[in-house]
Amino acid sequence: MSALSFRNVWVEYGAQIVLERINLEIAAGTFLSVVGPSGAGKSTFLRLILGQERPSQGAVLLDGEPFPAEPGSDRGIVFQRYSVFPHLTVLGNVLISYEFERPLTARLFGAARREAIEKSEAMIEAVGLADHRDKYPSALSGGMQQRLAIAQALAKRPRVLLLDEPFGALDPGTRTQMHELIKPLWRELKMTIVMVTHDIREAFGLATRLIALDRPRRDPQAQERYGAKITYDLDLTRDGAVPVLGFLKTSAGNG
Repeated sequence: MSALSFRNVWVEYGAQIVLERINLEIAAGTFLSVVGPSGAGKSTFLRLILGQERPSQGAVLLDGEPFPAEPGSDRGIVFQRYSVFPHLTVLGNVLISYEFERPLTARLFGAARREAIEKSEAMIEAVGLADHRDKYPSALSGGMQQRLAIAQALAKRPRVLLLDEPFGALDPGTRTQMHELIKPLWRELKMTIVMVTHDIREAFGLATRLIALDRPRRDPQAQERYGAKITYDLDLTRDGAVPVLGFLKTSAGNG
């Protein structure tokens, strides 16, 4: 069964066409990488899933149903910049995901709070931050802050996790550590991941499926006339999947 469906999706801002004719079925449990040149609509693609953006035409569905008007706990997101609250401890940053469920008080009490703390501590341990539970983000390295952002996004066990260049600001060693972290979490939680990245090797190394967004048609006199489409759709679980270097060479030829 498909977790996500894009059905003839277009995104237009006035005369500017960002995405056109996006038709895509993403099975539950897929780890999808989205690549393409700057300006090809990759972040717009993520915002459609998050619910921050609405298609100008077509529909984006979760198990055949339209998304609600507001982003919900069924979708989590991690950005390139560390999207954590600087005034809260590591525990507080994860716990607040549960407190947000109480829109009037934004606080938990009694047994509900104890249960939320227990769940938060389990997630903090899962991302390797158990020894830093009571520290503030300013006392954490960049990699640790991104681990915290992942724990925060996963606290409510979302069905779909969106990653927007999540490791782009990290040094190579820390980036490798994050790769080693995210894949076991994906398997354990059995969620669908959609990751935007400019790193082709990262895209191939983590994902089970890869799509490339680009504009196959261009008008020099009207740069915004045509939107980006899916120009590659690769199943990386099959034997004989396109090698990384071969893909780079081919995609470069499409400029």
